[in-house]
Amino acid sequence: MSGAVDLSSLKQPPAGASGGGGGDYAVSEVDFETKVLRRSMQVPVVVALYSQRSPGSVELVRTLERLVAEGGGTWDLATVEAESNMRIAQAFGVQGIPTVIAVAGGQPLADFQGAQPEPQVKQWLSAVIDAVAGKLEGDGAAEPQPADDPRFVAAEAALERGDMAGAEAAYEAIIAAEPGNEEAKNALRQLRFLSRAQAIPDSAIATANADPADIDAALDAADVEMLHQRPDASFDRLITVIKKTAGDDRTKARTRLLELFELFDPAEPFVVAARRKLAAALY
Repeated sequence: MSGAVDLSSLKQPPAGASGGGGGDYAVSEVDFETKVLRRSMQVPVVVALYSQRSPGSVELVRTLERLVAEGGGTWDLATVEAESNMRIAQAFGVQGIPTVIAVAGGQPLADFQGAQPEPQVKQWLSAVIDAVAGKLEGDGAAEPQPADDPRFVAAEAALERGDMAGAEAAYEAIIAAEPGNEEAKNALRQLRFLSRAQAIPDSAIATANADPADIDAALDAADVEMLHQRPDASFDRLITVIKKTAGDDRTKARTRLLELFELFDPAEPFVVAARRKLAAALY
């Protein structure tokens, strides 16, 4: 599989994504870059895509969890609940559950599909480890990784406690001290969006559809669509408002649209397409 799959889109989680539970090895779109892509620069990471509704895939995950605990750090495990992390499954081109992919150096290396007996899993793991021996940082030549920035650690700890205001204040303090800190700026944008959007009921979409002239309802509906990972629908709704309005209403919709654009990498195809539609709507 090496080089055949582009995982770059998973470096930026979608707006509204949240971390998953499910155990020490659980990975979601939020932490995929850290726990899989970055970690795979040190040791191979075995990504197991499974479903709670598939007893065979759950049993395979349990087998892998047992084997990684016995592996002595020669490889790492990332378990991904496929139904709640569809972007990960789509990025790997998963055709069935369970699917297991070894990622090394940020690229897929090998994979297998379907439940397998433990001896075959062990043989596959051995082949993966042999294939990357001496080629990754974790094999001995890597420089020590810098310690996590305590300011970000504090912000993330506040988020885990559900203290959104505390996390926002922590990111604002980082930006005040370092106006060019893009990581803090991106985190603050995501946090402010979540704080706003999570307070809006899902019924906002029906409300906006029932009264297209209600600008505030349209803005709320766009937030809900974004929260549910439907950026195209969210963008299109606001662009439609921009086409039909003028003055303060148009400015309000355009400002919200630009805020939502900033939640993503500007090179994302759906962002590029929406910017073109915005330009056409304005001019």
